[in-house]
Amino acid sequence: MSKLSQKNNIDLDTEYKAAFDKISKLKEAVAPDIMLKFYAYYKQANFGNKFSFNNGSDLRTGFKFNAWMQLNGMTTEEAKREYIELAKEF
Repeated sequence: MSKLSQKNNIDLDTEYKAAFDKISKLKEAVAPDIMLKFYAYYKQANFGNKFSFNNGSDLRTGFKFNAWMQLNGMTTEEAKREYIELAKEF
């Protein structure tokens, strides 16, 4: 990996962490469909296509898993960028 690529990854990671921290500290309610997007981008950014769920089989878990599965094949970097862009709207 070139130095430029490493710097870009560090910048992306820094911006992603800042966006995650911002969303984690929100006081106002966010629409459930938007929260599912945040969840799916977060899971894809951190776990990629390594899908697993051990939290039970309730409806909420099913929606979360489905949202994540829809990002199958998206790269970690793309998921971080999408998370950042979505966070900018809040």
